[in-house]
Amino acid sequence: MRDSARGAIAGLLLATLCWSGNALVARAFAGEIPPFALAFWRWSLALALLLPFVVKPLWRHRQQVRAAGWRLLVLAGMGIAGYNSLLYSAAQSTAAINITLVNTCLPLMIFIGAGLLLGEWPPRRAWWGMGLAAIGLLVLISQGSWASLNALAFNRGDLIMLLAVADWALYSLLLRRWAQYLLPIPALALLGLLMLLGVPLILPFYLYELAQGAHFDLSPNNLAAIGYAAVFASLVAYLAWNHAIRVLGAAKAALSNYLMPVFTAVLGWLLLGEGLQSYHWLGALLIFAGLLLGTQRVGKAA
Repeated sequence: MRDSARGAIAGLLLATLCWSGNALVARAFAGEIPPFALAFWRWSLALALLLPFVVKPLWRHRQQVRAAGWRLLVLAGMGIAGYNSLLYSAAQSTAAINITLVNTCLPLMIFIGAGLLLGEWPPRRAWWGMGLAAIGLLVLISQGSWASLNALAFNRGDLIMLLAVADWALYSLLLRRWAQYLLPIPALALLGLLMLLGVPLILPFYLYELAQGAHFDLSPNNLAAIGYAAVFASLVAYLAWNHAIRVLGAAKAALSNYLMPVFTAVLGWLLLGEGLQSYHWLGALLIFAGLLLGTQRVGKAA
């Protein structure tokens, strides 16, 4: 495996870890911070931190930015404004296990979309890897019990989460499809530009939320939640994910989605004192095996 691929996979692990923490934040603060408020202030803070470092690069690459044109607005609407607002909205009315289960649709959506939109049908070993990881995920979700899996129920929040997953799948595929327009723009500058375009798109929904009386207290815990989402779930995770799309392609990168419940369980163990059971270890083993199988290069077939 090439060094660039190893670096991309390491980045995927880091991004998934950051987003696992973001899912915990979304659920823990669902009753404290309204969804559009969390999305708006998360990205506003991330933009404020990043903007001083990207103004000059964006000016130097203004011709490339102009060439990318409307594509940047589409990506900002989907990746910055759309996905996170939908996820935070879903967290208001659905259980954590349901969010995890609906997220399993992402690799399949991207696998099929990569074939239809990009002509990049994943190789057979990637499909096997996805299947193996999916089995591991079912072990985690069911806690090793068929009765637990059979008892799952779905609601309005799950439909919102399904829209969020479809949004993220299309965002990831378009990153790959429009690579010729995006690659000339430095990664950090591109992320800053997407934030600059995406934050105003969230603003009308945030103002409507305020008009409906949805507010939050400026408590240390709430500010810490926004800070985490801004730095780790926004800056760190997005840079790592966008780089992995460039190196590995959307389909292989999507397999890392199966790691979210593993990292969530580990974070729960470390931060909340929740015990790790045998099904956690079995599920994690199958997911990691599926990820390695699906992303490993084997000659030209990979």
